[in-house]
Amino acid sequence: MSRSTPLREVHEGLGATLTDFAGWQMPLRYGSESAEHNAVRTAAGLFDLSHMGEIHVTGPQAGEALDYALVGHLSVLEPGRARYTMIVTEDGGVLDDLIVYRLAPEDFMVVANASNYAKVAQELTERAKSYDAQVEDRSDAYALVAIQGPNSTAILGKLTDADLVGLKYYAGLPGTVAGFEVMIARTGYTGEDGFELFARPEDAAGLWNALTEAGAELGLRPCGLSARDTLRLEAGMPLYGNELTAEMTPFDAGLGRVVKFDKPGDFVGKAALSGHPAPERRLVGLVARGRRVPRHGYPVTREGEVVGVVTSGAPSQTLGKPIAMAYVSADALEKGNLAVDIRGSQEPVDVVDLPFYRRSK
Repeated sequence: MSRSTPLREVHEGLGATLTDFAGWQMPLRYGSESAEHNAVRTAAGLFDLSHMGEIHVTGPQAGEALDYALVGHLSVLEPGRARYTMIVTEDGGVLDDLIVYRLAPEDFMVVANASNYAKVAQELTERAKSYDAQVEDRSDAYALVAIQGPNSTAILGKLTDADLVGLKYYAGLPGTVAGFEVMIARTGYTGEDGFELFARPEDAAGLWNALTEAGAELGLRPCGLSARDTLRLEAGMPLYGNELTAEMTPFDAGLGRVVKFDKPGDFVGKAALSGHPAPERRLVGLVARGRRVPRHGYPVTREGEVVGVVTSGAPSQTLGKPIAMAYVSADALEKGNLAVDIRGSQEPVDVVDLPFYRRSK
């Protein structure tokens, strides 16, 4: 049976189409997916992300435990800062991609994907056993609401006296929004500026409604999973289960930069990743020349031979063309003339660097 977030009644009141996602009933859309997508690019969008997992790692050696458990160097994070990282298997395969916030010298919060957080909590608990650190899954203690888009600072600024202008990207601070105590983080998954607000579940509806009212004159729209997916695709951001799996390493996904070999001591997956050869395939962007959309799982071909696979694809509202991310063999990329097999038709595509979209500063 699917779980509901604290905002279920709010979504139903807004006429949202709900869908099962990672065991949760989540809003897919409220009306027009393209209108929601465009609102985030031009004004602002409001998202319910309460299905995400929040795992706290605390204690004198919490930083060292995370250095061992994850591929990143987390013990050097300053309190109030965050870092994108990954947890991998001994063989180097990605179990999940994560954001780690250092809330205090001995308190880190690991935010994991909804489908993986129980597994991540279990792995962190096992990997922290030899450290003076405690791991606790506190996901039920949080609701998570995100406001994303160029007008997000102006909207949120109506409701808080926190220093939003001074808050750096991948940083967070405790604050009060519309009278509710939250953690305000300048993070997101859309390619736009914005904030993620970690709140108590009982405050979620009041927080959502206050943001909705504050953003009414600034183009704020509630946004569902469909818009979130097309926004992150344009921004070239990976989705676990598509671009990232346990069969792929961070290097396969072009994210080897998150693996910190220069941190002290060992970490899970270090031996496998340090001997990792140049990937035989690369994650690239594809732009269709026609109107047909390359979708997840479609073969990428060259002269009729399968040379890769599409991991994510959708029409791009911003580019006005179908786009996709795909793993393609390095040899085929050098030769060019690629196509995607869409139900037996070889549809030509152009290879482009990721991301497809980058916001103006």
